[in-house]
Amino acid sequence: MTNKKETWKEGMYGDEVREKILEFAEAGWESIPEDERDMWFSRFKFWGVFHQRSGQESYFMLRLANANGQLTAEQLRAVGEVAAEYARGPASNPEFGDAWIDLTTRQSIQLHWLKLEDVPAIWEKLEGVGLSSRSSGGDTMRNISGCPVAGRDEHEFVDAQPVLDEITAKLRADDDLANMPRKFNISVTGCREGCAQDSINGIGLEPAEKTVDGEAVRGFNVRVGGGLGGREPRRARSLDVFVTPENAYDVVRGFVELYFEHGDRENRQKNRSRFFVDERGTDAIRERLQASYVDFDLRRAGDDLRDEYTYNAGKAPSEGKHDHVGVHEQTDGRYYVGLAVPIGRLTAAETVRLADLAAAHGSGEMRLTRRQNPLILDVPESELDDLLDAELLDTHSPEPSVFTRGAMACTGTEFCSLALTETKARTAAMLRWLRANVELPDDVEQIKIHYSGCTADCGQAMTADIGFQGMRARKDGEMVEAIDVGVGGGIGPEPSFVEWIRQRVPADEVPGLLRNLLNAFAADREAGQTFREWVEVTGEAALVELAEPEETDYEDPCLHDAKRSWYPFADGEGPAPTDADGTPTATESDD
Repeated sequence: MTNKKETWKEGMYGDEVREKILEFAEAGWESIPEDERDMWFSRFKFWGVFHQRSGQESYFMLRLANANGQLTAEQLRAVGEVAAEYARGPASNPEFGDAWIDLTTRQSIQLHWLKLEDVPAIWEKLEGVGLSSRSSGGDTMRNISGCPVAGRDEHEFVDAQPVLDEITAKLRADDDLANMPRKFNISVTGCREGCAQDSINGIGLEPAEKTVDGEAVRGFNVRVGGGLGGREPRRARSLDVFVTPENAYDVVRGFVELYFEHGDRENRQKNRSRFFVDERGTDAIRERLQASYVDFDLRRAGDDLRDEYTYNAGKAPSEGKHDHVGVHEQTDGRYYVGLAVPIGRLTAAETVRLADLAAAHGSGEMRLTRRQNPLILDVPESELDDLLDAELLDTHSPEPSVFTRGAMACTGTEFCSLALTETKARTAAMLRWLRANVELPDDVEQIKIHYSGCTADCGQAMTADIGFQGMRARKDGEMVEAIDVGVGGGIGPEPSFVEWIRQRVPADEVPGLLRNLLNAFAADREAGQTFREWVEVTGEAALVELAEPEETDYEDPCLHDAKRSWYPFADGEGPAPTDADGTPTATESDD
């Protein structure tokens, strides 16, 4: 039997959805038939318009699509201005107040608390500076990820930016391929650190070299079928194919078309590309690509650079970059400066100030990373000191604490209907507590702590040194927010996913658990040993004992089951749904 979402998409999907969004925006929230809202909200996602969760009816999130995190100062300033004018909801966040943006793990931006009626004006402002929300959600090819300093990294093996641009212009823009079986992730990187994380993408191109006609040719090896979520993660598997930058697009398109035409459209629990590769196998996929989807001979894989991968790889900092935070030299002698934005959230005012700094001290070119951080590019040496002295960098520093530097978090119950726990404010509170209560050796520069509010794992908990996934549990007879804790994940030469060592730990006992675990790491590690290396030699049984939950003086911001409230930080009934100016519609009907 055809899945209902496939039926919805057959009725309308892709670019034609935009006109319906504009129609509903003009007529107002209540013009969307109540019995059709699930269908329309599913369709809206293609254009990056996501209805927020139960209790927040009439409020939406908007996600942008900017391949490889590319932005200009002008574009970021427009985003900040949109956030200041439109991203203001009926309740404030205790950590971040009102009017802010979220940076995502796929190098893009999300805006919350938007009214449907304001979407046309928001689109006009953002599209006026070259930004788009097209194909940023739903069953589409999502924002393409890559090395954010492609073409500028002095250690880059091959420039991937032309390939990224070609895929964006020709493949993601093709409305005939808009309706994929499920969301599909593409990554392309030519860097030596592996920062695009090819291992967790539907198709990933990684830097490689192959001798062709007696000459060493630089290009990419191809991996397929990676992904997280549902506690069924998969590492992307080698397709045993080498491509040059000139024919990379054709192979990516071939695999996309193969999955588009033959992917499972009935069982949404088992129809992501990783299951497609499980079922068919890489040998059969390569043969099918050669026979039906590309018109040139596929070369076998070349020599890859995976042994050099250091990005979120659990290696010592002396071996290479594990993120893009800090000051780094470019190929042209200028610098890029990576700032650490705790949990990827910037206020609207900070967003505009960041754009101003990029314009004043760099070329105005910016990038976003897969670790929810922004980069200011093309900074001359003569401008570095003034940039580094800017007040904004006191908060979003290029030299952050080890805990701030390694933290990532998904949206959580603040806005997501799937999440079981709040994530952002809790992570901010935990980071403060850890900075004040846990001291690590000076040579420990990274502890990756990733928090996902549920098993969909948008926060990439499965790939962290310490991964959190939201759960619920009973404590003292009451339902509370709880966390499953895993250790030992990472992306690199040998990608690994966390081992879950504690389940359903009440959220207020997790900081104490972390202190116990990290104190043991600091005391027991060998000189120079990273956390991931220590986890590997310590063993699961010992780690379970060391990670003892403990109540401390840490105060959790929303311990008592925020999922059941309309907003984790507000009491009573919510005002939603509201009209275009935020007035509760129930109040209007009572007058």
